[in-house]
Amino acid sequence: VQLQASGGGLVQAGDSLRLSCAASGRTFSSYGMGWFRQAPGKERGFVASISSSGGATYYEDSVKGRFTISRDNARNTVYLQMNSVKHEDTAVYYCAGRKYGGAYYLSNGYDYWGQGTQVTVSS
Repeated sequence: VQLQASGGGLVQAGDSLRLSCAASGRTFSSYGMGWFRQAPGKERGFVASISSSGGATYYEDSVKGRFTISRDNARNTVYLQMNSVKHEDTAVYYCAGRKYGGAYYLSNGYDYWGQGTQVTVSS
């Protein structure tokens, strides 16, 4: 499985941005998917995850109410809608997939990783 993240860019605080992650392969609909991010000088951290069916989602506390993870299994794509972005959201964002279909918050539970897309929020 290959994952290709896109949609990053330079935005101002308070703006919105939508990240996409396109997956190859026929088994995308069985994978749990997640978004993680890594800011300069920090470890990669959990942002959001979604179960294979889309019925369960989890969010890191600082993004709750601002970010929404969703998926379109017909298009083999997972999204991260980012609203009311803040300077502290600046990071490289990675999408990840796991063979088990549940949503999960630990990076070591994921089997596949995309290349990352840079999000920079100016204050």
